[in-house]
Amino acid sequence: MSTASKPSIATKLAYGFGSVAFGVKNNGFDYFLLIFYSQVLGVDASLVGLALLIALLFDAFSDPLIGYISDNTHSRWGRRHPYMYAAAIPVSLTYFFLWNPPADLRGNDLFTYLVVLAVSIRLLITVYEVPSSSLVAELTDDYDERTSFISYRYFFGWTGGTLIATFALAFLLVDTPEVAGIRNIVGYGQYGAVASVLIFLAIMVSAAGTHRQIPHLRQPPPRRQMTLKRVFGELIETLASRSLFALFMAALFGAIATGLGAGLNYYLNSYFWEFSTTQISWLSLSVVLSAVMALMLSPIISRRVGKRAGAIRIGIIAFTVAPLGIFLRLLGLMPENGDPLLFPIILVLTVFDVALIIAFQTLMSAMIADAVEESELKTQRRSEGVFFAAISFSRKVVQGLGVVSATVVLTLAQFPKEAAPGEVAQETVRALGLYYAPTVFIVWMIMIAFLRLYRIDRAMHQSNLKSLGRG
Repeated sequence: MSTASKPSIATKLAYGFGSVAFGVKNNGFDYFLLIFYSQVLGVDASLVGLALLIALLFDAFSDPLIGYISDNTHSRWGRRHPYMYAAAIPVSLTYFFLWNPPADLRGNDLFTYLVVLAVSIRLLITVYEVPSSSLVAELTDDYDERTSFISYRYFFGWTGGTLIATFALAFLLVDTPEVAGIRNIVGYGQYGAVASVLIFLAIMVSAAGTHRQIPHLRQPPPRRQMTLKRVFGELIETLASRSLFALFMAALFGAIATGLGAGLNYYLNSYFWEFSTTQISWLSLSVVLSAVMALMLSPIISRRVGKRAGAIRIGIIAFTVAPLGIFLRLLGLMPENGDPLLFPIILVLTVFDVALIIAFQTLMSAMIADAVEESELKTQRRSEGVFFAAISFSRKVVQGLGVVSATVVLTLAQFPKEAAPGEVAQETVRALGLYYAPTVFIVWMIMIAFLRLYRIDRAMHQSNLKSLGRG
């Protein structure tokens, strides 16, 4: 049986803090990986994208399988916690080596190394993240409490990733007489060490902090003989949910757009806007304020208008504002680079827009938990792991198709590698913005269109719980 509908703040904090691991890993993959391996180590951008696409193909199979295995695990530590504990050390070590490659490998010779580590890290983070995130549907049945739980998770995920990135930009990726800070290879190695320790701590604190809830969580189905036919048959039956399909497709296109924006973030800030490393670090740090705003905003929206309606409304606003600054620059309506007004304008736009984006993501993730009961009525199985694995897979498309899209934009713009800010031709920089802004806007709007197919509201959720004898 799940815990009471009003869980303690300590439980919410422990559940939420676990997302720091995913946030740190995501932030590194989204913002630093492409520029590190391409501009610093000299790997062709297209090969970096290919390496992440290969890792994505492994995710397509591993994510739902790990979710299914987690759903059906019998152990004295429940269905989720054995995997959370087991992933802590391996994922931390592999993340460290991603940013500290062998000194004798450079350029395209690093391709195989990158593929192996990208696949390993994403597999190991799945072993942790899918069981960990699935806990929300077991910790409470309450419609609004689930939004509250997810808001803590997104707050810590965004904040953890943001703070480590800000720390790296401010103290590790510093300018030297020989090289610009964003191309400081020693700094990336130091970042890898700090980030790895933080990933380990986040996983262990979350696993230990929610450990006492194990007796109250849902029990696995009775032990039965597992065959490939049964496993894949039940996976297909579970994933056939219309609500999950709507969320999966929305998350898929949302992840592509997020990955495109994240992969080009430092390109846009360094080359398009020509901001200094210090200014970029302030933009990064401002996301903490955005996360605080979203932490307060998300539960309010859930209570007043519901998750689906709220997500659609704020999503349209957020994803229209996101590329607005670039559109205005292309139209000649923004201050020139170096103008004292430019940075404050971009900073204010970033704070409010990112707050709306985090709130949108929080509401959409909370909608996943509500789809679990709908599926349980149909299949007579609790499949939190499979549901959250499907969305976890789509989120990790951020590093796959999203970064591939970013490399396509760089290729179309004929953007040079190993180029310093201020040394790229203006027509190339303008082409970067011209290819990026309309592309990311269109993909965002496709995401909103799919989200409209989701049908579970508060009344339907209560009806599902009543039918299951828990209303």
